[in-house]
Amino acid sequence: MPMRVTRIADGEPFEPEGHTGVGPVRLQGGERTPTENFTVVLSHYLPGAEAGLASQQTETVYVVTAGELTFTSEGEEVTLGPMDSVHYTPGTTRTVKNNSRLPASMLVVRMKA
Repeated sequence: MPMRVTRIADGEPFEPEGHTGVGPVRLQGGERTPTENFTVVLSHYLPGAEAGLASQQTETVYVVTAGELTFTSEGEEVTLGPMDSVHYTPGTTRTVKNNSRLPASMLVVRMKA
């Protein structure tokens, strides 16, 4: 199959550990898709929502698609807006928080371990 389509309505919702107020939907790489080497997740962050401190198990890229999200890692903090991205290498720790009064969304592209 040369093209693998996942409609947003068919995405796989899940509840990651350490996340509060976050609604993620796995678009590629979950049980419902045959993607083998990576996952793609669309995450929605309500105001005040956060992903607590966690170590990145694999190479990961976050792309903010709407709103603003604040990322902290190893003493550094940065707020990203639409179409801004950040890359983490394995072993890097990070937090993600929506400090704004509006919802925010981002794509998470992660290599599989």
